[in-house]
Amino acid sequence: MKTNILKEALAEGQTVFGPFCKMLDPAVVELAALAGFDFVIIDMEHGPYSIETVQQMLRAAEARGITAVVRVAENSETSILRVLDIGAKCIQVPQISTARDADKVVKSALFHPKGERGMCRYVRAGVYTAIDKAEHFGRSNDSILTIIHIEGVEGLENLPSILKCDGIDVIFLGPYDLSQSCGVPGQVHHEKVVKRMEEAIVLAKKSGKVVGTFVETVEDAKRWEKTGVQYISYAVDTGLILNAFKNITTGLTNH
Repeated sequence: MKTNILKEALAEGQTVFGPFCKMLDPAVVELAALAGFDFVIIDMEHGPYSIETVQQMLRAAEARGITAVVRVAENSETSILRVLDIGAKCIQVPQISTARDADKVVKSALFHPKGERGMCRYVRAGVYTAIDKAEHFGRSNDSILTIIHIEGVEGLENLPSILKCDGIDVIFLGPYDLSQSCGVPGQVHHEKVVKRMEEAIVLAKKSGKVVGTFVETVEDAKRWEKTGVQYISYAVDTGLILNAFKNITTGLTNH
């Protein structure tokens, strides 16, 4: 069974970068890999993905040696199980507000003794039974990376209890939803949002958890990296392409 290189990199203290993906063509995953990103996040919450298209994106990621994280649409046993069965090793779960929410993620993502993930070896994750069942069921837990989104004030207030949940690897702070929860929707640089995030980072780091967040500029990426954030989601494929196109057309127009 292959190891999870993203999980290993984070455990070693490395900072990793990768964009969210909403485009359906697996070529976008290949392009991210060729550009030097560490991972991509296949976005089933806000993107148009089906389970079939996610599987194709995973194959593209493996072919190019980049890690694919899958953000499921919701914190449900079925949603998490299906993406793991098709071969995802990294899951990102939105809207976690309580320790109970976090516990549900662990139970859905991991096998006994930590969780209650549904068992089937006749799936892509089990190499369609080409590997021994003891290897699949016995070693899968070690290779799964669990990432949870803390996206509101309620989640931040419950962070001390959430951090006690055994089996959660990364605490991802969602600045946009947090800005809305703080009463300043879209103002991700507002002092209310920044202060809340800085406090959460300190608390999570003290508990030995990796912290992640979303940025849209290199400057913000460097700023949050200095505070100890290791898992940095850098913008979205659609926006990155649009900005590249606009830079070109603006230059042509002003020529």
